[in-house]
Amino acid sequence: MLLMKLEAREKFAFLQLAHYLARVDSNFGNEEEEFILEYCDEMGIENIDNFDIENFNLEATLNNFKSQRSKKIVLLELMILVHIDNIFNIKEQILVEKISQIFGIGSKDLDDFSSWGKSVAKLYEIAKVYMNDNYEELIS
Repeated sequence: MLLMKLEAREKFAFLQLAHYLARVDSNFGNEEEEFILEYCDEMGIENIDNFDIENFNLEATLNNFKSQRSKKIVLLELMILVHIDNIFNIKEQILVEKISQIFGIGSKDLDDFSSWGKSVAKLYEIAKVYMNDNYEELIS
């Protein structure tokens, strides 16, 4: 919903950033992969087939986001990704805090963004249950 508001170059930078965040804890799971594909659908861009974490440049990627609005969108959406697997790893936390510092977003706002991301991640999981073809059997 929010990612559509990013400029084209920001969308591609966001995708790189999402891949990096999903892999920073060395545990790139199905939930994260699925959500990154959702991001791609929302932004109308193709996913990255081979993300190269070794050559990823965080600072250069973050420099693509100029407006404060874009920076907030990025952090809000990344908070969904960190919570989608129900594990907020310390490496993910350190990375998100670093991004928020570079973006000039305070810790109070970051805490609020994290709460929002956790809520959206839970709602996404509930929606997947409702969309399941076997839903009627599950509640019977």
